[in-house]
Amino acid sequence: MDNENSTCVAGSASESINSYNLSGSHSDMSYEENDNDGDDATDDDCDIYGDDDDYMYGDNNIDDYSTLQAQFDNVDLPTGVEASVSWLSDPAPGSNTSTPENVPVEGGSVGLPATAAVHASSFPASPRCKTEAIASSSSSVSAESSCNEGKEENKGEVMKKYLDFKRFDVVGDCSDHHYNKTGFEGQQPLKAWSKKIQEEWKILEKDLPDTIYVRVYESRMDLLRAVIVGPQGTPYHDGLFVFDVLFPPTYPDIPPMVYYYSGGLRLNPNLYDCGKVCLSLLNTWTGKGNEKWVPKSSTMLQVLVSIQALILNAKPFFNEPGYESRYVGVEGERKAMSYNEDVFVLSLKTMVYTLRRPPKHFEDFVIGHFRSRAHDILSACRAYMEGAVVGSVVKGKIQDCSKKRTSSQFEATIRRMITGLISNFTKIGADDCEKFRCS
Repeated sequence: MDNENSTCVAGSASESINSYNLSGSHSDMSYEENDNDGDDATDDDCDIYGDDDDYMYGDNNIDDYSTLQAQFDNVDLPTGVEASVSWLSDPAPGSNTSTPENVPVEGGSVGLPATAAVHASSFPASPRCKTEAIASSSSSVSAESSCNEGKEENKGEVMKKYLDFKRFDVVGDCSDHHYNKTGFEGQQPLKAWSKKIQEEWKILEKDLPDTIYVRVYESRMDLLRAVIVGPQGTPYHDGLFVFDVLFPPTYPDIPPMVYYYSGGLRLNPNLYDCGKVCLSLLNTWTGKGNEKWVPKSSTMLQVLVSIQALILNAKPFFNEPGYESRYVGVEGERKAMSYNEDVFVLSLKTMVYTLRRPPKHFEDFVIGHFRSRAHDILSACRAYMEGAVVGSVVKGKIQDCSKKRTSSQFEATIRRMITGLISNFTKIGADDCEKFRCS
């Protein structure tokens, strides 16, 4: 849903990046004032242009998917706990990788022993042609044709599931939900509470915008999962952002609890790498009147729409308290544009993270979404690399050519990332991505 068309928005999105740090290793993108006329740099602990994350950009000699998969799957984590991804310390493609003895858990410094168990890939297996000792060229052509037909049939089935994917649905398995071990687990909720949750379900089923998808749980009415599509005209466009929600026992007297799956990346002042969502409607930031949670009138729909419209907005730099009045005119515009470039790089990384760890019950949607948006994403990368302002490309077309600004650092990063994105998108079935490859 585009920002300008959003409705039912209540609350303000603000938080001082430097004043709240819940995790041991923070990867925020807070800006420090300096007198340098060049581009602003990100926090030293989150150098998104570092050379150590080469595996993000693809390599013709290795399976970069497998390399990235190892970062997510080769660890035995408790239910609902997200692995913190160290984007900067991972080995470059082609280097030998080994599973560390302890892997940091997001939201704390707890170390867990790694195991050899690897989760099964959520991606549909491509049909394989098992032909032995093909005697003639005609039989080889026949086998290849049969294999291609099988692949096309498989792709068609996946896209049908994507196109038929409901915005709201009730599902069963909540085993990977962040709040699975809290709330009403094993307890019977009060009838008044259950009635309120059912009312929330009806509102969501009826009024969810086209770009927000929700799954609720038949056996755990206190849990909810939402996937929000990044709005067009922002540095988050075409991305998928995953949130887990818990309705506490005293709901709606207090707001729901919301957890953001960050992948260890801080791409907004209001979305912490530890999962915290800073929004006045959630009472995690100051606000006035209806900006804060109002028990008798606020709804879960308002929370989701507010996250999309107020947090994932066109100029997230100004989400930082005081920046809108502190940085005005040309200076404010320059800093906001530079921040958006950083955000876009992190958003691309979040896309890969979501592809490799699609949330349960959204697997078909994730594959279909990135398969259908692959060309839009890659064409935006090329336009931004060549000077278009981040956020100015909508569905693959530049909307505003009046402004152009791209740092050489950003251009080099996007040039490298395009290679990896082409590989990632091709492996989930996106066609004709090679035309976007940089020479």
